[in-house]
Amino acid sequence: MQLFALDYARAVAAHRTYADLLRPANRTHARLYDAALIVGGSLIVALSARLSILLPFSPVPVTGQTFAVLVIGALLGARRASLCMIVYLLEGAAGLPVFALGGGIAVLFGPTGGYLVGFVAAAYVTGKLAQWGWDRRVTSTILAMICGNVAIYVFGLTWLSLLVFVGRMPVEMDGLLAAGLYPFVPGDLAKIVLAAVLLPSGWKLIRYLAPHVAREDPAG
Repeated sequence: MQLFALDYARAVAAHRTYADLLRPANRTHARLYDAALIVGGSLIVALSARLSILLPFSPVPVTGQTFAVLVIGALLGARRASLCMIVYLLEGAAGLPVFALGGGIAVLFGPTGGYLVGFVAAAYVTGKLAQWGWDRRVTSTILAMICGNVAIYVFGLTWLSLLVFVGRMPVEMDGLLAAGLYPFVPGDLAKIVLAAVLLPSGWKLIRYLAPHVAREDPAG
């Protein structure tokens, strides 16, 4: 417990993330640890893509990926989380059925491609904010998750608009936002609330297990 407490104190002081609490001190072991987190995180995102609902009025399905991407960002930090999403995209581009619509490079050039690329930016943004301690409190966690969601939608809607206005892709709903944004807002709000409960609660539990370092936590 003492070693755990000291690791936690260092993590808080450096504005690090959950993953840093268990990172080995040995450089080789630390690299293997980071690699395992990156690959493991990509598999979690792939599994979350199985939670998919196709919408008859939009080319973009509702999935559990957004929640997985944002939470992984907060857990792993900016560098590892963004690398995790890059590995995920490479897996899909190689033909592995890790995307909600299957696998292959064609999916990345389809209507969901912008959202998938946006995962990299969202993971980086959320991870960086977590490194700054934004995942310690409910309100700042909500803001961090919103920032991550915005990153996804900036990429997703930009690419979708190119397909609609340049590629002449038909959109059956009245307007681009109605096809690529509005249907997903309720689910995103629910995911944000869930993350805002889980992430700060985890830090509170850690502070409870290590009460003598709680005063070093800016959220304490």
